[in-house]
Amino acid sequence: MLSRIYIKNFALIDTLEVSLHNGLQVITGETGAGKSIILGALRLILGERADIKSISNTEEKSIVETEFDLNNQFKKFFVENDLDYEHQTIIRREILPSGKSRAFINDVPVTLDVLKELSSQLIDIHSQFETSNLFTSEYQFKIIDGLSENKQIIEEYQNEFSDFISFKTQLKKYQTQLSENNKESDYKKFLLTELEDLNLDDVDYEELQNQLSVQENAEMISENLAQILSRFHQEEVGIFSFFNEAKSKLSKIAEVSNNFSELDERLETSFVEVKDIISELENEADEIEINPENLALLSELNNRINALFLKHNVSDVNELKEIRDQLAGEQKGASELETLIAEIEGNIVKKEKTLQTLAEKLSKNRKKSIPVFVQKAEGLLKKLGLEKARVDIDLQDSADFNQFGKENIQLLFQANSGFPLKPIQTAISGGERSRVMLAVKKIIAESDELPTLILDEIDTGVSGKVAEEIGNLMREMSADMQLIVISHLAQVAAKGNNNYKVVKQDISGKTQSTIVTLNDDEKLNEIAQLLSGSKITEAALAQAKELIG
Repeated sequence: MLSRIYIKNFALIDTLEVSLHNGLQVITGETGAGKSIILGALRLILGERADIKSISNTEEKSIVETEFDLNNQFKKFFVENDLDYEHQTIIRREILPSGKSRAFINDVPVTLDVLKELSSQLIDIHSQFETSNLFTSEYQFKIIDGLSENKQIIEEYQNEFSDFISFKTQLKKYQTQLSENNKESDYKKFLLTELEDLNLDDVDYEELQNQLSVQENAEMISENLAQILSRFHQEEVGIFSFFNEAKSKLSKIAEVSNNFSELDERLETSFVEVKDIISELENEADEIEINPENLALLSELNNRINALFLKHNVSDVNELKEIRDQLAGEQKGASELETLIAEIEGNIVKKEKTLQTLAEKLSKNRKKSIPVFVQKAEGLLKKLGLEKARVDIDLQDSADFNQFGKENIQLLFQANSGFPLKPIQTAISGGERSRVMLAVKKIIAESDELPTLILDEIDTGVSGKVAEEIGNLMREMSADMQLIVISHLAQVAAKGNNNYKVVKQDISGKTQSTIVTLNDDEKLNEIAQLLSGSKITEAALAQAKELIG
């Protein structure tokens, strides 16, 4: 139950605070007094978008705070959202001068999604301008599912349906991805094969260049090595012969003079190094082989690698390896994608079976409840002055699953006898809308666990006996819930368990709106004023007393 409203610095409201109670709470007030402003503030509690234009004093923040008396059925929500449960829970919205909005539940900051989830279970605001809700499938399913006691089944179905849609979305995404991959698949497979055939892990590009150069210049290398070795090994004029002679002579000199010892050692070392070089040159000369076939193989491998450098716009074998690994990964990814698609398709089939079972249960319960709805609705409409009105609900099987099962719904209506039932959006007139909506709200209230319902001038356009019946109907509804009604009808105001009036006044040269609680005498005068206008007559007072009873 909504037990308190506090509003500060919001539009024409400087500060407003009012306590509310169980039963029928009736709010009256002249047109333009500020009733819609209070509703606008309450809609912030429902998570609607905050507008910086609502701030009256732009140097201070705007505050809308409500207090609800809760029972233990809401504990689960608080636990799931890591909130402190309080029997008297306070929900607050703040609009800062910067335009930023903040939301709190028991002084704990929350997101608007969490706020909406909680407030939607606590309060429903219905305006005379929102009767178009009757035309939506969502609202029509809500009507019949409430009567059908389908709450748990529809919750389970919608959870499954959410997963089903998620799987369908994933499937479409991966199928599109696979299709795009397949468009280039053959070419990428060719590129991968081309790279794998080269055995790049075994290729040393620098060594390849060296081997190729040796093969291409083998004849020149062989000739020059032969000449070098020949000069070293000639009997009389060879370098080795000269070196030995020089080394022998320098050794003799070093024996008689220490000045030449170091030079003798250096010459000996150089001689050893030259001998080692000549030995390696001889080995290299032995290995040099002019082999046209090997030259052709090396040239072919080099050309293939260079061609791939050009094709892939790289200059290094390691870069080719990276491209190869990437292409291999994509091929593996495509295979994994196909496996994933098959898995999702399997999940979709399972979900379809579950949804089908739940949808059949929903439909069965709905069809049983249609006669109950028709009887209740037509009985209420008769009381509300639509004696000849007829209603029905038409359920048609759907080819596809939707949010509410596997069927479509159509609320049918006809206000006059002798004419066929038609979809309500095409058959209902403006004067009939509010009465039909009130009847529907009454039916929903009987099965809904919503603690608080606010009806904003839903009784507009009626009078006399019908107005009396509307008041009686609202009083009936308030027996099971807190019903807050904004009304201009004396017949409705007379039924209020508690009455309030929204007034607008000038304070220090500034127009401000506020709300006051009416005592019994003030309630009587307010009802008389609704009957007679600004001047309250004795007849109006007498009629007001009669209405109050």
